[in-house]
Order: sequence, then C-alpha cells, then structure tokens
Amino acid sequence: MTNEQYYELIRPYEDVSRIMLTKLEILNHSIYNSKDTGKPIHHIQNRIKKKKSIEGKLDRLSLSDSVINAKERLMDIAGIRVICYFPEEIYDLVKCLKQQSDLIVIKEKDYIQKPKKSGYRSFHIVFGVPIHCLDAMEYYPVEIQFRTMAMDFWASMEHRICYKKEYDEKDSVSREMQQYALALDLMESRFQNQLARVIDG
Repeated sequence: MTNEQYYELIRPYEDVSRIMLTKLEILNHSIYNSKDTGKPIHHIQNRIKKKKSIEGKLDRLSLSDSVINAKERLMDIAGIRVICYFPEEIYDLVKCLKQQSDLIVIKEKDYIQKPKKSGYRSFHIVFGVPIHCLDAMEYYPVEIQFRTMAMDFWASMEHRICYKKEYDEKDSVSREMQQYALALDLMESRFQNQLARVIDG
C-alpha cells in the first residue's frame, strides 16, 4: 500500500469518526435531564489506524496489504474509546446509539458482563455509519470501546506491565492482575451506590 493509497483509504473513516464523535458529544449533554445525575462521559479518545499498523494487522491475518483487504477485513481503522464513570452509563449510551436509525450494528462484544480471563472489562461495538456521495451511499465501520475509569485504569496498567511477553513469574503476575480487576470492580460498585444515595437525598 502506497502512502497515497493509505490517505485515500482513510478519508471516509475520518469522516465517520467525526460523525460518531458529534453523536457522542450530543448524547453526553442530553441523555440525562437531571442536573444531579451529571454527564455520563468523562472523556473520549479517538484515532485512525496508522499505515504501518494496518499493514501489520493484515500480515497477521496472512493477507496482502491491499486497500481492498484493509477495507473488507478490518473493522477498526476508525477507533473511538469512550470513558464513562459507571457501567450503567455505558449501557445507556449504547442503547441510545442503537436507537439512531442511520446507524447499523455490525458486531458487539460485552466484556463487562463476561470479562476476559485476564480480568479485562470493556464493551466493544462496531457501528456502520453511512457516507453519502452524489450517486451512492456506503456504510463504513467505527469501532467504539466503552470503559469506565476503573476499567481504563486497569487496562492501561495491564498493558504497561504485561506488554513484554517474556518475564519471570508470568502466571503469578497474571493472577495478581485478575485480583486487581476484581478489587476495582468492587470499588466502582461502592462509588455508584454512594452516588445513588447522594442523589436520592
């Protein structure tokens, strides 16, 4: 894939990423009417996959680094990470996005209800977002990862600690990370209960 092909490839993904960011920003200040509840989103991160990263992923899939393969096989060229305060806010946001008639759900995976063995928790969903041209309309995928602040903290630390594949006591570190995930989950639940008591007065 040449540089020119890459920049041509990512143009519609940049467009659909902007569309989804706008939708999320609107939901953030409109989804809850009560001022006591507050906004559900703490912050949002987004990225477009780099050329080297696209080529590397296609190589791991035993595919050539063609534009066609990238477009047909990769669902995460456009990626957004939404960091919320509590899990119920994640489900509220996902529900609202699913109700928008211009979006289609391509796939989703709930790692909150069913965490990975490592302890990783998150909600992954790929939406198809329409891009209109003069004589056609095409859906492009955007992968959104929803996490709470606790889930994001754990994932960031797990990546930092466990990224290198070779180190001593790997099994022990893995078990410890699972315990940290459980502890953060408990802490998150207690904060949510505390908030509910404050709102109820």
